[in-house]
Amino acid sequence: MGIRGRIRRDSKHRVLRAGESIRADGKYQFKYHVDGKPHFVYSWKLEPTDKLPAGKKPCLSLRELEKQIGYDLESQSDPMRKNITVSELVERYLSTKTGAKHSTVANYNFVRNILKNEPFGERKIAEIKTSDAKLFLIKMQSDGKGYSTVKTVRGVLRPAFQMAVDDDILNKNPFEFQLAGVVVNDSHTRNAITKEQMRQFLKFVHDDNCYCKYYEVVYILFHTGMRISEFCGLTLRDIDLKKRIVNIDHQLQRTSDMRYVIESTKTNAGTRKLPITEDVARCFRAIIEDREPPQREKFIDGYAGFLFYDKDGNPLVAMHWEHRFNHMVKRYNDIYRIQMPNITPHICRHTYCSNMAKSGMNPKTLQYLMGHSDIGVTLNTYMHLGLEDAAGELKRMEDLENARKELDKTSGRKTVTQKMFRAV
Repeated sequence: MGIRGRIRRDSKHRVLRAGESIRADGKYQFKYHVDGKPHFVYSWKLEPTDKLPAGKKPCLSLRELEKQIGYDLESQSDPMRKNITVSELVERYLSTKTGAKHSTVANYNFVRNILKNEPFGERKIAEIKTSDAKLFLIKMQSDGKGYSTVKTVRGVLRPAFQMAVDDDILNKNPFEFQLAGVVVNDSHTRNAITKEQMRQFLKFVHDDNCYCKYYEVVYILFHTGMRISEFCGLTLRDIDLKKRIVNIDHQLQRTSDMRYVIESTKTNAGTRKLPITEDVARCFRAIIEDREPPQREKFIDGYAGFLFYDKDGNPLVAMHWEHRFNHMVKRYNDIYRIQMPNITPHICRHTYCSNMAKSGMNPKTLQYLMGHSDIGVTLNTYMHLGLEDAAGELKRMEDLENARKELDKTSGRKTVTQKMFRAV
């Protein structure tokens, strides 16, 4: 209701909320008070879906600005906001996540849509208990949602409810529990393939009349551990073949609305200068020599000179290479009786990490090469080493010891043994 009981509407006949008004120049205005003092926010749009007037700079809508400052319809009758719904709390939380990457925003929208279709999203946050939170996640999995989906939803709900706790709206976060004890992790582990499988697959790609053109890419991914989005983002200026260094400080992504964007690396640690072997350098050299750029190379956020392009002159993104890997594996399995497991660009990365760990590389060095921000992620690779790996390592140490003994014999030196020493 507006002033003196009148309902105020905009030019589209939409009802304006208390505190909302339209200025003479057509700009929307919202008035609110902090400690009794009036404050204002302005926007050329009322709702996020409104079109921006011609010549005006992009901006958040008035309703989005209202959420950012913590005002909504319920806040006027419910100052503590305990009656807001789960969905409204999530919206309030997400409004604080400014500057998120496009992939992160896509995850946020995914969670929004799930809550929109779940009765749980309409429940009041004040009535949500820990058991309610657990039962909601269990229901999601029972309804056919995968573990990764449940984990994603909980990854938004937990910090959203924590914000309500921090704001003194709630006393306890109902999502503060270990996920593993509530739902079953039925996700398929992305295992590294063996060195022999890698050798066979590389040979197949190299010899295949159709897929041989992708051999260098497959070899590079297996021998550098680069994220596929990092590889897609590489430009000519990022590759120094003389010094054998690849500069990784960005990644190429394509958004859900088919826009190409350059983003920073997944983590701060992802920004790194990657040393490469001579074999990898030869692969890059071959790619650059065979490179077929479009007549006019497109600049994406100031970057040009990408290694691969599609028929429309756009640089290839992760999805293109994932499709190519699927086709290569399928062709391999159509030919050979012994089947090749699923191989993706990420499995190439995991295989590289596993091979380096098995070779005895220092974990901190491996962490740097992989661009892991958390050493625990790197060490997890070492934890996956099994009996075969342990036996191989012991055999390697045994061979080294035998070689040392043989060297001592030929040099005429006596092998030092424990019996030569006496306690004093």
